[in-house]
Amino acid sequence: MPGRLSSLLDPSRLNLDLQGNTHDGVLREVAGMLQSHPEVTNFDGFFTELMAREKLDTTYLGHAIALPHARTTHVNRIVLAVGRHPTGVHFGNCNQDVRLLFVLGTPRSNPTDYLMVVSALCKIINSAENRETLLRAATKEDFINAVIVAEKKLFPSG
Repeated sequence: MPGRLSSLLDPSRLNLDLQGNTHDGVLREVAGMLQSHPEVTNFDGFFTELMAREKLDTTYLGHAIALPHARTTHVNRIVLAVGRHPTGVHFGNCNQDVRLLFVLGTPRSNPTDYLMVVSALCKIINSAENRETLLRAATKEDFINAVIVAEKKLFPSG
């Protein structure tokens, strides 16, 4: 199912110990993991659009989680990179500290899959138990497994 967050997760694009200490720094750190993604056709173009979208309005979802994203012509399919900061980084555009970033790139031509992925993410993070599990996952595999378990509970027939 295209809306499954777990189908987009890859350990090579998951950083559980972000080092940046600024909004732009952690965005660069997380988005940078997509530079070698085979579905990203122009990383610089994608990153420019991601930063422009971030300046337009907050992508803060609440509970120390943000979803920086861009609908762009620079990706062939939905791409995702995830970063977790140990203490949080202040995002000035929402005046909140962010610990989990889900950086998403999606083709302009496919808004339906994008909306399904965002919906699935919001349902997962709506649960305090799921948020806590993602924030405490010791390994990348634990993080991905936590998403899979959450999806099975939320979407048992999927």
